[in-house]
Amino acid sequence: SDKLSFHIKDTPLPRRKPVPGMVERVPLESEDLKNVYEYFALQHHGALIRDDLAWDEYWRWETEDMTAAIYYNEKHRPLGYVAYSIENEHFNIKELVYLNQEARHGLWNYISAHFSMITDVRGYNYTGEPLAFLLEDASIKESISPYYMARIVDFPAFVADYPFKADGTEREWRFSMTDPIMECNQGSFLLKISKDGRGTAVKISEPCADSISIQTMTTMLMGYKRPDYLAKIGRIHAGGETIDMLEDAIEQQPPYISDYF
Repeated sequence: SDKLSFHIKDTPLPRRKPVPGMVERVPLESEDLKNVYEYFALQHHGALIRDDLAWDEYWRWETEDMTAAIYYNEKHRPLGYVAYSIENEHFNIKELVYLNQEARHGLWNYISAHFSMITDVRGYNYTGEPLAFLLEDASIKESISPYYMARIVDFPAFVADYPFKADGTEREWRFSMTDPIMECNQGSFLLKISKDGRGTAVKISEPCADSISIQTMTTMLMGYKRPDYLAKIGRIHAGGETIDMLEDAIEQQPPYISDYF
């Protein structure tokens, strides 16, 4: 997954957009805040499901300075939050979560309302979507860096739990895979995807023309990079029909991981 750092001077902050709801400051242990994140996590690929221990770890080093504010719609339903601190005229965003665009506008209205007491806004974005595209003034500084890496330890077991997209047809792929560490992931495999998106992977003895490494397989199945791109850079060796099948079978959403442990 990626971590995008952004730095916005006070002048390019978004202009206020009218929204029907309001923003309220809440304690860090607010159930509304936790509920918003849980719903958000269930809608975003790879997000950590936080139990009480995970929330304690998330705030562990920042509870003294951190403030949380929730956007409520006109029916007082929580739809987003921003966790932040203000220090030396810097508005530091730890996490910005919203369930719809109304909440996004409401939260940025709240951030921009601090215009008179800050010189800039700094924060992080883990969705893979550049923030500059969402702002009227794109003259902001953004930098991207790798954040979390994944490894598939047991490929057949992983595939058995993996949610491929259902399209009403059965799909197959025969390929050879290399893994420098786990012998069980090396060799030729037959991947079958059922009409309803259930996958199975079994080892086969026949040689295969298509090939992939476990690193590339992990990158692809976790949604970090698309099959078409991986084929273009030589990380997947397969025909065009196979690449098209993989494009259709794998969800197009990058992983969101904002926690650190």
